Amino acid sequence: MSIEAVALLQDPIRRRLYEYVAAADHDVSRDEAAEAAEIKRPLAAFHLDKLAEAGLLDAVFRRPEGKSGPGSGRPAKFYRRADAEFAVSLPARDYRTAAAILAEVLEHAGFEQAIEKAAERHGPALRDRDVLEALRERGYEPYLDGAVIRLRNCPFHRLAVDFPPLVCGMNLAMLEGPAAEAGWVARMDPAPGRCCVSLSKTSTD
Repeated sequence: MSIEAVALLQDPIRRRLYEYVAAADHDVSRDEAAEAAEIKRPLAAFHLDKLAEAGLLDAVFRRPEGKSGPGSGRPAKFYRRADAEFAVSLPARDYRTAAAILAEVLEHAGFEQAIEKAAERHGPALRDRDVLEALRERGYEPYLDGAVIRLRNCPFHRLAVDFPPLVCGMNLAMLEGPAAEAGWVARMDPAPGRCCVSLSKTSTD
């Protein structure tokens, strides 16, 4: 099913719709998605539903904000990025299980400091690039929230759920150096629905 789901994104319209919904910090209506992709609403609805059927998006029903009472109509359909993860490997590979086993061993062995030291060497390379671009390239999906850079996606999400101290500490160690190089401070800032690290100009923002 992963191959079929990923194959849907080869269609440029579906890819634009998926990328817009995935990057949004709110549930996206059909009208909003159609406007963003510069297509008609019925076509947007068709492609959004195909993405939802494949598990790439979640569809939810609720009344639009600001409408209530008997005359407000039936609930509208909104879309958000699904929590499901998709990976395609030919031939089949199972790196996730190997990573989980290694993380479990390392956590029990108390190698946190050694992992953080190694992680420092594997942080995003800036090479005179904008820090947002470097983070985006690594899959963090950064966005500005006032004076703070928040990360919508954790590239290590599944392992972070199972081994939070180990993986979140590794993640912070990876980002501290590049953040400082760009004039930012990386710090632990966990919250539901985003990466445990954020970047700000000071450690107290």
